[in-house]
Parts: sequence; C-alpha cells; structure tokens
Amino acid sequence: MNLEKVVFGFFIVLALTLNFGFFLGEIENPAHHNVYELFFAIVVNLIATVLKFGDRTQMGAVLLATSLVADLQLITAAVVWGYAVNVSAAGMDAHVMASIVSLSGGALLANITSVVLLIIETVNLRR
Repeated sequence: MNLEKVVFGFFIVLALTLNFGFFLGEIENPAHHNVYELFFAIVVNLIATVLKFGDRTQMGAVLLATSLVADLQLITAAVVWGYAVNVSAAGMDAHVMASIVSLSGGALLANITSVVLLIIETVNLRR
C-alpha cells in the first residue's frame, strides 16, 4: 500500500465530506451552518490543493483545477460571511446565508467531481 496515495485520497474525501456537512441544512438558516465547519472545509481543501501540485498528468491538471474552484468558492463564502457579520449594517440575514450556502454548493460540486475523477483514475490503474 502506498502511504502517499492514502494521504492524498484521505484529504480529497475529507474535503468533500466537510463541505457536504456545511452545505447540509436549510439554506437560509444560519443555525444550520457552522462557521467552524466552513473554516475546516477551507483548510482541508487548501491542503488537498497543495497535495495535487506534484502531478504533471492531464488527470492531475483536472484534479488541480477542481480543487482550485472549490478553494475559490469556499474562500469567497468565508469573505461574504465575514463581511456580513463584521462590516455590513444589515448583518447576517437569510439572503446572505443563502449566498454563502450556494457558494459552498459550488465547491461541493467541484469536490464531487474531484472524487469521481480520483475513482476513475484508481480504476484505470494497471499493476
């Protein structure tokens, strides 16, 4: 068993599951979406992105692209959350929360794509 591939797969799947955990719930209800879960999803997605930098294949390029999309979506969601809570006079309302969850939904789709590509690559491996 290759420990490097285990760690790589672990972080890709963990990024997906953390993102899914944040995304799940009523879209406009801030009580259903934990800010710390969003933070951990961002951190794990960034780690997964760094792990994808070494692969120079076409599949590696697509995996890196999906990871960069997920990072962009999640970081944007965090910026919107921070702006709503710390800067905006309106504060956190249903519309802002819906935007944050929608952005995390885009990241979730990118993470699902990444996991599907990882499974395809694993199935196509020849010994």
